Amino acid sequence: MKYILSLDAGTTSSRAILFDQKGKQQSISQHEFEQYFPKESWVEHDAIEIWNTQLKAIREVLSQPGIDPNAIAALGITNQRETTIIWDRVTGIPVHKAIVWQDRRTASICESLATHQQTFLDKTGLVLDAYFSGTKIQWILDSDPSLRQRAEAGELAFGTVDSWLIWNLTGGQTHVTDVTNASRTLLFNIHSLEWDTELLTLLDVPKALLPKVVSSSEVVGTTAKAILGLEIPISGIAGDQQAALFGQLCLAPGDVKNTYGTGCFCIMNTGDKAVVSKNKMLTTIAWQYNGKVSYALEGSVFVAGALVQWLRDQLQMIPSAEAIEALAESVDDNGGVTVIPALSGLGAPYWEPQATGAIMGITRGTKKGHIARAALEAIALRTRDIIIEMQKDAGVHFDSLKVDGGASNNNLLMQIQSDLLEKQVVRPQTTETTALGAAFFAGLAVGFWKNEQELQEIWVSDRVFDPTPNPSNHKTISLWEKRIQNSL
Repeated sequence: MKYILSLDAGTTSSRAILFDQKGKQQSISQHEFEQYFPKESWVEHDAIEIWNTQLKAIREVLSQPGIDPNAIAALGITNQRETTIIWDRVTGIPVHKAIVWQDRRTASICESLATHQQTFLDKTGLVLDAYFSGTKIQWILDSDPSLRQRAEAGELAFGTVDSWLIWNLTGGQTHVTDVTNASRTLLFNIHSLEWDTELLTLLDVPKALLPKVVSSSEVVGTTAKAILGLEIPISGIAGDQQAALFGQLCLAPGDVKNTYGTGCFCIMNTGDKAVVSKNKMLTTIAWQYNGKVSYALEGSVFVAGALVQWLRDQLQMIPSAEAIEALAESVDDNGGVTVIPALSGLGAPYWEPQATGAIMGITRGTKKGHIARAALEAIALRTRDIIIEMQKDAGVHFDSLKVDGGASNNNLLMQIQSDLLEKQVVRPQTTETTALGAAFFAGLAVGFWKNEQELQEIWVSDRVFDPTPNPSNHKTISLWEKRIQNSL
């Protein structure tokens, strides 16, 4: 039996998963790493710890009984996007802790560049926000004058987590990123597919710092024998949300997937057209392989699963995240309660970082179950906000929403999502779609899988949620639209 090794370098943990030719998970290892919060709104990781936990996960997967490491045909990588690492090209030592995508320290840099917002939007498809990598690079280089000098001299390397892992896996021989990760930096022109000189100048980022940009599915190097004891082709790279889109086989324009994690990340395939959003969605690269680029519209919900964690940890309303489903099912409806989940501001389509959360509509008859149900509805309603605007931008109407991520296992949430969208919600048997997407890219590059049709035969749904017509759904939406506007 042969395998594809997929690395899923997430925001809180490093995972290694082996998939067989049927797309079945054969082996998995996962290790969490520490989150650092040195100041309010600052979030950091230790890049060395990311590498060490990822390496440990790889070695554990390869050493499990019945697994022949020599049967691994290729390696694919998917990663938390936007997180910024700069390291010394000789020593391999990072010059600063990794600045995570959630970090807001560069908001003032974004404000200082506000007059150039349209330039960034036209070239990158992104709003000018601290979310993305470019301002993080500038901040690190500005933190120490010697760093900028070393960067300009070509002594330092920048990368998102994919670049950092590949550099280490190849023993420092390969410094690359793929188009999906490059498209999230504010430095990459998604139309010409190159680092943009004007944007580099605006953000004062030396080009010598940057990795080579490659497609999402091609052999870019091999693992160093000194690292893993064998050489494995590295042939798949994609940011986590794009990998999930491909892992869900959303291959046609109008196909949509939503990942329910700490936040929600909803992406719609728009084919070979980079659709310019008029409704504050992000235009991004979905992937590139076989010489063809596909684009997508993306909307982010900053707080989804994190809302359930807040109910568990801060309000102590539930003993575990899973317990929210039973609590929400203890009532027939939300009892007039609306939860605004703006615990970290509001993302698309509002982009209001100063918005705060709220629980509205409380009466003496309000029970915990009403709040729990309203919280699940809030996650589904925020997703609906995004999909409605995506449809306007793309001029297409989708038939079903494919879902993944931990919270997609909550059957009540998925039914609520189907009801509020009035569309089918489809959950796959393999919910590790992010890692599976990276595996698909890697496998296609080396002939492990021949084509997309072969992948279609692998993908199997676990459950389909059909919408239930109910007048209360329209009441919920109407209350939501009124109350979220009051919170802005």
